Amino acid sequence: MPRRGFNVSDVPKAFVEMRNDYAAAKSSRHRRTRRGISSTGSGADYHYRNEADYLRLMETARDMDRNDAVIGQMIDRAVVNTIQGGIQVSPETGDPDLDADLLTRWTAWADDPDACDLTGEFDFHTLEGLVMRAVFVDGDILALPLIDGQIETVEAHRLRTPSNTKKNVVHGVKLDDRRRRLEYWLAKDNVDPMRPLVKVSDVSQYKARDADGNKQVLHVYNPRRVSQTRGISALAPIFDVAGMFEDINFAKLVQQQVVSCFTIFRTRDETLKPLPEDETETLETRPDGSSRILDDMGPGRIVDGAAGEKLEGFSPRVPNAEFFKHAELMLTLMSINLGMPLGVVLLTPTGTFSGWRGAIDQARLGFRHNQRWMIARFHRPTYLWKVRQWLAEDATLRAKAARSGVNIFGHNWHPPTWPYIDPFKDAAADLLRVRNNIISPRRLQAERGRVYEKVMAETIEDHALAVTMAKKRAVAINGAFDDGQPVHWRDLVSMPTPDGVQVSLDTAMTTSDKEEETDAA
Repeated sequence: MPRRGFNVSDVPKAFVEMRNDYAAAKSSRHRRTRRGISSTGSGADYHYRNEADYLRLMETARDMDRNDAVIGQMIDRAVVNTIQGGIQVSPETGDPDLDADLLTRWTAWADDPDACDLTGEFDFHTLEGLVMRAVFVDGDILALPLIDGQIETVEAHRLRTPSNTKKNVVHGVKLDDRRRRLEYWLAKDNVDPMRPLVKVSDVSQYKARDADGNKQVLHVYNPRRVSQTRGISALAPIFDVAGMFEDINFAKLVQQQVVSCFTIFRTRDETLKPLPEDETETLETRPDGSSRILDDMGPGRIVDGAAGEKLEGFSPRVPNAEFFKHAELMLTLMSINLGMPLGVVLLTPTGTFSGWRGAIDQARLGFRHNQRWMIARFHRPTYLWKVRQWLAEDATLRAKAARSGVNIFGHNWHPPTWPYIDPFKDAAADLLRVRNNIISPRRLQAERGRVYEKVMAETIEDHALAVTMAKKRAVAINGAFDDGQPVHWRDLVSMPTPDGVQVSLDTAMTTSDKEEETDAA
């Protein structure tokens, strides 16, 4: 008998509709009820719409950073691995001399705290680390380029919205109807944090861009949605895990402290003479009206029992193997939210070499992502602002910038990279790539977080110094000894040569070298 074909009409309509839905959209007694979910959809700003809750989240993250045993170190590792020795700029205007001039100007400004920071405390490298740390902990931070050439950093809690405004302001950021930033509203630094912000006059309003469209407020944050106006602390998803980890760890420490105590419980007869009173003793009244003296717990303390009452000591167990496994799990959950392998956080690599290398490689993908948004939101706008200032102040620089083929704002940023876990293999791989034209020396140096021009200039200068000193000494030696065995300057200094190239003294000595030695003799 022929098999009957499938017909949708044979299936109940309700069943078809049920199967066409996502199961995740249906409520279930086995699924946690999540708050703040709108059935009509919502933008990212909806989920931190209450300013008090938003600021409380920020302050909670700050408290965890300064008081928790692990969180602060996790953030330190994330910042240090991302920033390392600093993200380096390389001007690329099309004119080498102009590039060198701009690089000299930038270096002088970035290395001078008085020129770089409004407070005169931080150079640019320190600022970039503090800015990234603020994004991890607070969620965002502002950098205000000032007319005098310095940067004023403003912490996130000062971005506030007065309660009496009716404008479209999201926690201190004024938006137009297309969500473009118009202004940033900053509360005065001396405003009492416990006092509500009511009046618009209590805030200073800074336009997001100048008349030419250039950014004059650098809002540094790492959004997860395009409709997100403010940043959220990276610690937000692990508030409960981190808090409970600290509580459990504290309880285990107290437990270990109690285990370390040596306590004697003693039962005495009522006919015996009472013991001398101790200032640490307390009197306990029992339900039957009788009383007994209790001593505070502590190492070497003695507890007196009531007449006819037998007391026994206790010995709680120290943390067992299961505790350490669970603690490791909680630490792992906290580390991954900052993109850190647990071994990096604890500074104790564990497991196989391949496993460690794989975890580090994955973490470095996250570090590179952090470097990109830092460059886009902080480094690049800062450099463009400084170039505009130099142009306004220096007529000679303006003349150079006006020449054909010159892009005065052209530049590139070289974030630091990380050496391979096996340095010898890393260096061998770099050499192989350059020799086979897989990468240029300039790009290779950029990968390593170095500026090619600086490396080459230093290398040539060092080689020139070595050759000059060796030639002078060779001339002196040959003048002192007339034995028919002249010393070549290459005998006195070892210069690097490509692998596979054997340089002998006879082939290395050019005609000019021989003439120079003859004249010296």
